[in-house]
Amino acid sequence: MSLKMYNTATRQKEEFKSITPGEVKMYVCGPTVYNYLHIGNFRGAIFFNLVRNWLERAGYKVTYVYNYTDVDDKIIKKANEEGVESIEISERYIKEFENDFNRLGLTKHEHNPKVTDFMPEIISFVDDLVKKGMAYVIDGEVFYEIKNFPNYGKLSGKNLEDLEAGARVEVDSKKHNPADFVLWKPAKPDEPYWDSPWGKGRPGWHIECSAMIQSILGETIDIHGGGIDLKFPHHENEIAQGEGRTGKCYCNHWMHNDFLNMNDEKMSKSLGNIITGRDFMEKYHPEILKFLMLSNHYRALFNVNDEKISGVLSGLSRIYGALREAKTIFGEDSSFQAEADKGLIDLCNSMDLKIEESLNDDFNTPEVMAHIFEVVRHFNGLELFKKKRNQQNKATCHYFFSWVVNHGQLMALFNDDPATFLSEMDEILLREKKIDVAEVENLIAKRKEARDQKDFNQADAIRDQLNQMGIIIMDGVSGRGWEVDKK
Repeated sequence: MSLKMYNTATRQKEEFKSITPGEVKMYVCGPTVYNYLHIGNFRGAIFFNLVRNWLERAGYKVTYVYNYTDVDDKIIKKANEEGVESIEISERYIKEFENDFNRLGLTKHEHNPKVTDFMPEIISFVDDLVKKGMAYVIDGEVFYEIKNFPNYGKLSGKNLEDLEAGARVEVDSKKHNPADFVLWKPAKPDEPYWDSPWGKGRPGWHIECSAMIQSILGETIDIHGGGIDLKFPHHENEIAQGEGRTGKCYCNHWMHNDFLNMNDEKMSKSLGNIITGRDFMEKYHPEILKFLMLSNHYRALFNVNDEKISGVLSGLSRIYGALREAKTIFGEDSSFQAEADKGLIDLCNSMDLKIEESLNDDFNTPEVMAHIFEVVRHFNGLELFKKKRNQQNKATCHYFFSWVVNHGQLMALFNDDPATFLSEMDEILLREKKIDVAEVENLIAKRKEARDQKDFNQADAIRDQLNQMGIIIMDGVSGRGWEVDKK
């Protein structure tokens, strides 16, 4: 089955065909580095990591470019507030983002260009547009003249006349047309600047991505991704710049991930409901953030709340619980003198095909999760933990474990040590449910004493008391012998 992905530009699913057979040139708009990124910013990083991994598994050589905007009004404002140079702010938050990125276990990009490293290319790009009559200069400021690009609005579907009317609200009298946008702006006092044919200044936001794309990947790329908020004006302006310069198609496939809301409201500073990826991972876990994003289709708006997070934690714990059980059974063995359970093998082969179909159908990750859970349910139904640890049962557990881990690698999921992960989930739930660990350990000790004295009625009563507290006894499992109920 061929890969089909939704193309924002054509508003339909299309079969993916790369420009160069066997190779994919892919660009995703990265962060403006002036603060920690909120969890919505990580949706694209997590999703497009899957896109890249799936393309590579399909045999493509992927060149993935993910940029850093390291010169911007917000960066300058923060630098002025702290009394430092802009570069100190941008370098600080590039480092912080990369720490978060690495903690998520995402695949490293081939290129992470910074705007400030591409000033000669940006200036040359703007100069080409001026020489081609696609841009004009007024008092050291360079504007793109959208009337000279007849296809303006083709990505977003916006009408030029409506744009002109809307732009008049913030009309700049220097512009030929209210909807023209800036390519180069003169430097203000106490701002970073670069020398250019139009005087000291710095680039507009939109030109930066176009220049980095064409410098690194060439005139036409296969895939351009980003958040839905970038569709207009940022990506629309990128097209105008790129095609205005070369006369060639700028990008063949446009992909946009949707927003997410917090507690049924859009994340915003005014509402005070923004949570950074860093804070989320500290409070919960990187796996929870990734699973949360990928259990929803990338083009769907979804809501994050306590109930949703609880469901994610429960789902992840079911998968990791099965992985822990499997790993406990096969131990250090990796080769066996018996075949794995035929029913499990047949089901996994069937799910392999379904997962492939789901990913090839515009990356339908909710379906992928459903297929993985079907295998987990089947494995749990075998109840191998209660049976002899013979060669077939060990082989079955190893087969299951490897199958889940292999599919998890595509999504950067299910690759943590199961026992460690589940222990970390316990710590989260103990905190969230305000369970007193000392009280639990005291009851566990009393239960052991009752069992040693063969007072099984008392032992059972203590077990019931623990269950009511949300604690599950795990007799026969190494470790502390209990965990928090994750349902």
